Amino acid sequence: MQTIHATPSLTTRFAYGTRVLRQDSGLAEDQMRQVAPSIFATGKHASRSERYSYIPTIEVLRGLQKENFRPVMVAQGASRVAGKADYTKHLIRLRHGEPNRRDEAQEIILINRCYGG
Repeated sequence: MQTIHATPSLTTRFAYGTRVLRQDSGLAEDQMRQVAPSIFATGKHASRSERYSYIPTIEVLRGLQKENFRPVMVAQGASRVAGKADYTKHLIRLRHGEPNRRDEAQEIILINRCYGG
């Protein structure tokens, strides 16, 4: 049986100049808020329709933290629309446990991007 090692890629892209913060020991909420305030948005942007269901990213993150996943990286894209900076695309990379002897670790990559309206 042949083992194929491919470089994983995300199905989303962030533009040059995206704010990113990484820390292997884990990030505190105040650190994440400085780089990715959209993680903490309390509601949907006014441009979203009534059909749009809003799920706060921070609630999902806190639920994963209860399962011993810790955020080790956050990123937030810039918004080209005035007033949408706190509602823009963001990414959180979470790690469960420590890397093993082969530098492998269980991770979740959470990407939140608002589509449509």
